[in-house]
Amino acid sequence: MGNTSRKEEGEEEGEGAKDGEESEIPENKKEEVEEELPIGVEDLFESGDPVLDLSYRKFKRLPSRVIELMHLEKLYVCGNRLRTLPDGISQLQGLRVLALDFNKMEDVPPAVCQLTSLTRLYLGSNRLMSLPPELRNLQSLRCLWVESNYFHIFPQELYDLPNLKSLQIGDNRLKALPSDLCRMEALRGLWLYGNRFDTFPKVLLRMEHLEILDLDRNKITEFPSLKRLHNLHLFSYDHNPVDSPPRVNEDVIVVGEGAAEFLEIREARNERLRKAAEEEAEELALAGHEPVIHGILKNSSSNSKQVVVTLGDADINEEEPLTNEDEEGELPVTEYDAGELEYDEQGVEYETEELICEGEGFEYEGDELEYERAQMDYEYEELEDTGRQDEGA
Repeated sequence: MGNTSRKEEGEEEGEGAKDGEESEIPENKKEEVEEELPIGVEDLFESGDPVLDLSYRKFKRLPSRVIELMHLEKLYVCGNRLRTLPDGISQLQGLRVLALDFNKMEDVPPAVCQLTSLTRLYLGSNRLMSLPPELRNLQSLRCLWVESNYFHIFPQELYDLPNLKSLQIGDNRLKALPSDLCRMEALRGLWLYGNRFDTFPKVLLRMEHLEILDLDRNKITEFPSLKRLHNLHLFSYDHNPVDSPPRVNEDVIVVGEGAAEFLEIREARNERLRKAAEEEAEELALAGHEPVIHGILKNSSSNSKQVVVTLGDADINEEEPLTNEDEEGELPVTEYDAGELEYDEQGVEYETEELICEGEGFEYEGDELEYERAQMDYEYEELEDTGRQDEGA
């Protein structure tokens, strides 16, 4: 429907332009012209599938047919040229996953804030500098990715999202974190890589529920002990100007300069302890004695923490003096349950069941935890409740 068709219509009505004149569509009318759908997209609309993937189709506007698909649960339109979304998308109240990354959005479309069933929202690689207050409407949101945008200040609108468990805000321009960030008690995974921190944000030491923390590619020269973060399972500090990892609990995977050697030494030490324990048990068995339980409960004095030492937990059996940074009272020894963090995708199919943290040159394969980074091949995550009592799931 270009200038030619418009001219022919005008001539039929007796209002055509003179010979040689070109009739132009006003700018506001151009916006209403529907883009021609790429081959195969019409079939997607007709399929009835609750998952619709329109990624990398060069759309400047979302096709109008999309807002008629009331059955949709997951919509992927990343890698297009979208600046906003039509208000009508708010009708898709069954939508749980919306991927809008790699577009040209300078603001979160208002209609998105009305999709109250959303659990995962991906807004990475746009042009965002802030989040709207209306984002608090997304009370079911568990996973938010806003990496590779232009945030200078941490968006405190996120405080109003009580179920947010995974926040990806790497590759922005943050220099500090608010002192009350610990209000985000549901948060389990926090990605802060590629920002502008030159000191470790002390508020992170009070976020005792964190299980994954990524501070890659900042300018931090010194890290405090992270032993008070008893739920921490993976800490990445790669590409910071430090030579060795901070002090962490025995089961924490660390990624960064000197971390590989640190982990090898720790594993070798634990292996020696295991062999020694096995040999001792064999000797006792030959002597006719009952094998002992290799565990020690070390009672804390008034100025030290109580630590439980079990087989394989070498170097945790030390008494660590309290500092001014420590809070009063004893810190409980807790166990890590990776089943809570879930993450998913293959290519553009964002359906995996583990939490994946991206970092250069590292891949950790545990029961339900993966860690890897590709330059542009983003993997998307979903965090599901697994009945942990501390989250009220």
